[in-house]
Amino acid sequence: MAIPFHVRTHCGHRNISGLMTEFNDRFLKGLIPPESGNRIWYDDQVKGLGLRITAGGAKSFVFNYRIRGRERRYTIGPYGKDQWTLLRARRRAGELRRMVERGEDPLGERQDARNAPTVAELCDRFEEEHIPRKRPRTQADYKRVIAKDIRPELGAKKVAEVTFADMDALHRKITRRGAPYEANRVVRIASKMFNLAVKWRMRPDNPTKGIELNSEERRERYIDPEKELPALIKALAEHADQQAADIIRLLLLTGARRGEVQAMRWDQLNLGNGTWTKLSAHTKQKKPHHAVLSAAAVRLLKKLRTEAEATAAANGETVSDWVFPSRGVTGHRVEIKKDWRAICKAAGITRTSMVRNTNGELRPIVKHGARIHDLRHSYASILASAGLSLPIIGALLGHTQPATTARYSHLFSNPLRRATEHVAAIVGDTGAGAIGPRKRA
Repeated sequence: MAIPFHVRTHCGHRNISGLMTEFNDRFLKGLIPPESGNRIWYDDQVKGLGLRITAGGAKSFVFNYRIRGRERRYTIGPYGKDQWTLLRARRRAGELRRMVERGEDPLGERQDARNAPTVAELCDRFEEEHIPRKRPRTQADYKRVIAKDIRPELGAKKVAEVTFADMDALHRKITRRGAPYEANRVVRIASKMFNLAVKWRMRPDNPTKGIELNSEERRERYIDPEKELPALIKALAEHADQQAADIIRLLLLTGARRGEVQAMRWDQLNLGNGTWTKLSAHTKQKKPHHAVLSAAAVRLLKKLRTEAEATAAANGETVSDWVFPSRGVTGHRVEIKKDWRAICKAAGITRTSMVRNTNGELRPIVKHGARIHDLRHSYASILASAGLSLPIIGALLGHTQPATTARYSHLFSNPLRRATEHVAAIVGDTGAGAIGPRKRA
């Protein structure tokens, strides 16, 4: 029995265009393209399924449906043996019909998915809204990690499509290149990003949750006060850039962070009573810290003040607000890494790093230099070796949490030994020196 078929023109009108025996592959392959625009031939078995043919001969399956009073057209895909067959298209149209019956909008969901933000867009928003609230060094570190690893590996992916497997694979890839600590840092920064993505309603969960991080040994390097410190002081005296040397001297004398010393201002100092009020903007805890200065630190700062006043008077200028002003531009000195490397080399200070070779084995490599932050650890170690308590050390370092200072507790072996020997000296030998077989009573 012949049945009527329907054709929809590009202007959207339905017309009875003839008779056909069956909507099948033979019929679809024999369709002749319209002279202009496109036409849609509708299936007689699955309501809404049609084949659209353009003037250029391109054929695609489409699905028409109506939802919330609005007519929509969903393109299933191109017709062809290796693409969408009639059987597959009918199955897909059936799935779409059931979605519509549940009140879902297939086309709207596809458009939402197409317009969904990518990881690159998440990185952009993260850099614009979150990173500026961090300290300058942290900002630079975050941006470096994002540019080096997160954007190249995940930038093109949709935020909602990133899986645990994606993040775990990235972590393992960076670990295999011999950077286990860097791999952990990438995951931690990505975790912050995806936590915000959840908050910004880009996805429901954090794909980094559950990743097993590489074990990290806390890097604790102390300047040996007997072997290395004299050589370091000598190298500071002989260094060409004495402004950089003075910054390092103050780091040794105060235990402050590099950024705090470099951003030191004269109005923060009271050289009369030997105090330094660090502003919250320059401290890691974002809280003011009132530090006590030693007599040696005060003498160094008074010397710098006298030199600054003499230089300003000779040039007809006013003294800079900064203790260590930048040369040639406004602001304060921000970089001393090259100077620190040169000073360490001159002083013979070395450090050992573990590097993974091509076989995956860790091997030690000795390099000149230590981290500038190790001067802060050295300051704390000298205090601990002198027997000062952890609360005192924490107060001098500006720690707000006792747990932060507790990392130096293992350095108390010398004062503890002196203390227990003091007890032994008072109590006496008690006969412990004469050790031999005991007689039974």
